[in-house]
Amino acid sequence: MKREDKGAIIEELTGKFQSTPFFYITEANGMTVAETNNLRRMCFERGIEYRVVKNSFIKKALETLDTDYTPFNDTVLHGQSAVMFHADNGKAPAKLIKEFRRTNDKLQLKAASIDYSLFIGADQLDTLIALKSKEELIGEIIGLLQSPAKNVISALQSGGNKLAGILKTLSEREEAA
Repeated sequence: MKREDKGAIIEELTGKFQSTPFFYITEANGMTVAETNNLRRMCFERGIEYRVVKNSFIKKALETLDTDYTPFNDTVLHGQSAVMFHADNGKAPAKLIKEFRRTNDKLQLKAASIDYSLFIGADQLDTLIALKSKEELIGEIIGLLQSPAKNVISALQSGGNKLAGILKTLSEREEAA
C-alpha cells in the first residue's frame, strides 16, 4: 500500500471519528467467512458501519482528535481490530454485539467511545447497553418537569370542586332551615 493511500485512509477515518460521537472497537479473531458475513449483514440492517482497520491507522486517526484516546494505545490497539460506527444511537452497536455473542462468542468488545467518554474492556458491554441516549434523558426531564405542574393543577381543580360542593351543601342546609 502506498503512503498516499495510507494517508487517505487515515484522513477518512479521522473525519469519521470527528463526525460520529459513537464508535466501538471490536475484535473478531477466528471467525469464519460465513460468520463475518452474518455480522456484516446484521450491521447493515441496523445502520451500523463495520470496518476492519489496521491498529496503526486507528491510532494515527485518534491522535489528531481533541479528545485524549491514549488509554486505547496500551490495552485496545493490538491484535485484529474493527470499528463500528453509528451516527445517532450509542447503544445500537452494543446491542448488536450482545445479540451476536448469543450464537458466536468470537466477537469481543475491546473499547467504545460514547460522546467522548471512554469504555475499555468487554465487561463494559452491559454498561453501554444501559446508557440512555440524549433523547431519552430529555424525555425523562420533560416528564419530571411536567408532573409537578400537573399535580398542582389537579389539586387546584379538585380543591375547587370540593369547595364548590361544600358551599352547595351549606346553602342547601340554609334553605332547608
